[in-house]
Amino acid sequence: MKQMLQIHCKNNNIYKEFPVGTLLLDIYNGLNLHLPYPPVNAKVNNRTEGLTFRVYNNKDVEFIDIRDSSGMRTYVRSLCFVLYKAIRELYPNGKLLLEHPVSKGYFCDLQIGRPVTSDDVAKIKARMKEIIAEDLRYLRVECRTAEAVEIFRTHGMEDKVKLLETSGSLYTYYYKLGDTIDYYYGSLLPSTGHIRLFDLITYHDGILLRIPNRKNPHVLEDTVEQKKMLEVFKEYLRWGYILGVGNVGDVNKACLEGRATELINVAEALQEKKIAQIADTIYHKGTNGDRVRLALIAGPSSSGKTTFSKRLSIQLMANGLKPYPLSLDNYFVDREQTPLDEEGNYDFESLYALDLKLFNDQLIALLQGEEVELPTFNFTTGRREYKGDKLKADENTILILEGIHALNPELTPYISDTHKFNIYVSALTSISLDDHNWISTTDNRLLRRIIRDFNYRGYSAQETISRWPSVRSGEDKWVFPFQENADVMFNSSLLFEFSVLRPYAEPVLMGVPRNCPAYAEAYRLLKFIKYFVSIQDKEIPPTSLLREFLGGSSFKY
Repeated sequence: MKQMLQIHCKNNNIYKEFPVGTLLLDIYNGLNLHLPYPPVNAKVNNRTEGLTFRVYNNKDVEFIDIRDSSGMRTYVRSLCFVLYKAIRELYPNGKLLLEHPVSKGYFCDLQIGRPVTSDDVAKIKARMKEIIAEDLRYLRVECRTAEAVEIFRTHGMEDKVKLLETSGSLYTYYYKLGDTIDYYYGSLLPSTGHIRLFDLITYHDGILLRIPNRKNPHVLEDTVEQKKMLEVFKEYLRWGYILGVGNVGDVNKACLEGRATELINVAEALQEKKIAQIADTIYHKGTNGDRVRLALIAGPSSSGKTTFSKRLSIQLMANGLKPYPLSLDNYFVDREQTPLDEEGNYDFESLYALDLKLFNDQLIALLQGEEVELPTFNFTTGRREYKGDKLKADENTILILEGIHALNPELTPYISDTHKFNIYVSALTSISLDDHNWISTTDNRLLRRIIRDFNYRGYSAQETISRWPSVRSGEDKWVFPFQENADVMFNSSLLFEFSVLRPYAEPVLMGVPRNCPAYAEAYRLLKFIKYFVSIQDKEIPPTSLLREFLGGSSFKY
């Protein structure tokens, strides 16, 4: 008689017995669940596992579909393997670089010795459809890391060799799809037949892998033109190549060889040079007194906007200008006038939580040379107050406005574009784990925020992770739609950043209890951050953007 185990399915709160060693996919089928969309992975005791994971003990299981961020990652990784296999078969000497998310898809650099044509893309897409129709299994192979290194070295996949050699792990795993091997740092689908929707198109000098819409997986995401963001990514990739660091394995090797200080110094210098160039552009823009009077700085959470604005102010002063910061927080409407969100709570992230009329009246007055009394918002009483804080701008004054709404045209509709300079700041992570595993810019910002919230705001990692979906929802609504309005984009990520964040993040993430929903994300981030060789932050200058999150900054916040 077979030994049985008990599964508690959190999707429907049902308990049911299955034989020991049953696949998650078979458990799903045995539960007769009727989810809106097919599952792509599952949380097993709050750890994300693939559907081919075998269960040997009593477990809590929650099946996840593509609408969840974890589910989407599994789907996209599986799709990327199909793309790589198709290219490997059609262009044996070609090279695929999955570089970064852009335009609601994934930009890929395909190197085949000549420009990629629409015919090439059509051939690749057709082969991908054939592979999906064949319903090939994704086979996970676990082995000693040294064995995996030799396998990848034999196949000329040096990016994975360097990553695994510097990972410090005794055992690892890789995936096989037919006779094609690859490495992915998360779960894949059981087989290619589980992929139901994708597209592949030419995009600038590369190709764009299109994916399903998260809210409605029956349709593809709309392609949104993001030429400026693509150029920023490419600029930082060029910087990485100049430094000889194209992926995490390169960074780890540089750190292990004692070149961490060099990486830090050059990366910080490149950022400072970029900020100086932006300040010079602002200074020289406009003629005949029609110059920039207002610098608007927007970006998502934990992108380093505040430190950027302070460093930009210093560079503007070096150009003979007098920067003056204006805080949008002081222009909130009185608490009871704040709009409500879908759940009936005050929506402080809404543009209409601001007194737009007062803000624009004061801006216009300042730009006309009039003196105004600036408000202060009392967050305890929920009321605006005036404390005699007056400002009169002269011809050398430039107002610095930093906030999530700064690039929204509705914020400053009455100010001439000739007087405004729009800047978008975000941690646009330009380094990848290897050629086929990108690093999410969202993960970069989330790790920053977890560290800052824990050290300076009294929030645990559990609390920060739990709030993150709401933060991301606000960014999708109020930040990302306006990013291409920027005159310039600034990438606040640093090539060495994750190596410095690791010793800060690990103890905080390990404090998340396993019995809470946030544990799945904490565990994933812990696994991810371990790919990086730790380095100490003593070489990071006090003006670094990272100091906003780690502490030790020479700026006051």
